[in-house]
Amino acid sequence: MEVNLISDTVTRPSEGMLEAMMGAAVGDDVFKEDPTVNALEAKVADMFGMEAALFFPSGTMANQTGIKLHTQPGDQLICDKYAHVYNYEGGGVSFNSGVSCKLVDGDRGMMKAWQVEAGINPPDFYHSPRTRLVCIENTTNKGGGACWDFAELQRIRAVCDTHGLAYHLDGARLWNALVATGAAATDYGKLFDTISVCLSKGLGCPVGSLLVGSKASMDQALRIRKVLGGGMRQAGYLAAAGIYALDHQMKDLREDHRKAREIGALLEAKDFVTYVAPVETNIVIFEVDPKAVTDTELTDFFTSKGIRLIGMGQGKLRMVTHRDYTESMHQYVQEVLAGLSF
Repeated sequence: MEVNLISDTVTRPSEGMLEAMMGAAVGDDVFKEDPTVNALEAKVADMFGMEAALFFPSGTMANQTGIKLHTQPGDQLICDKYAHVYNYEGGGVSFNSGVSCKLVDGDRGMMKAWQVEAGINPPDFYHSPRTRLVCIENTTNKGGGACWDFAELQRIRAVCDTHGLAYHLDGARLWNALVATGAAATDYGKLFDTISVCLSKGLGCPVGSLLVGSKASMDQALRIRKVLGGGMRQAGYLAAAGIYALDHQMKDLREDHRKAREIGALLEAKDFVTYVAPVETNIVIFEVDPKAVTDTELTDFFTSKGIRLIGMGQGKLRMVTHRDYTESMHQYVQEVLAGLSF
């Protein structure tokens, strides 16, 4: 059996999604004449209670646009040291926006409001970069799919308001957080200036993310998107996948979370596993004792069993459950884990 747990980006469109894509009404989205893209953007904006949304080919492009919206070259943003915008977007913060990052040493990718406030440079001290933006990632990728405490997000918003800072949410896996915590999307819409959400991870779409915010900011984002690579033409075929996923596949995230928790529980029982990050959503990050087995040896063992996962270095490994990870695959992985010893 072949099982791919390297990421939730490995999913493929379901039959219903493919039918929706093939039946989509399309036009030229560069002229804002693709009715399905327009419908998706309106749908997601309405979900968050925000004025407008803009469709992007990738989450990185959406985040980079959000950062550029709120900053000028020479400015600085504050984010956790685990943040995707710092670690996994190719240095785009500096390349695209000329902005530096003030890194905060949070817990599993989540920082506290007092840490954010402590990281703000004095605005009248011209020797240091001007702090302009706070970036949050929910759920946290490197933090093992952790969900932020909404009250802490509110406290950080208060810090932003006090100091005149913009507030951006990298919500690549925000759908997972909403399902896991029961929070309302509209609550997030009231809190953040801009939010990026991804369709091609847990929701199973082939391509696509959106940036959500005010009408004025999305008008500006349209120009930035052009500079960063332009628009797509008959993108309604892709947007139709997003509409279908939001209508039919959001509920399936609960199963991804259950399977991840069960994997985490099995790993916690193993002597050679020294740490399993608390499993809240669909990401399982764990560490092994190198005296018992190295991360490379363990990865090779799983590969020999047809199970793919990611080694993150320094004895840390990651498994990510998703909608294409079936119950029969899950039973097989659990059997392999149950019999595993070093």
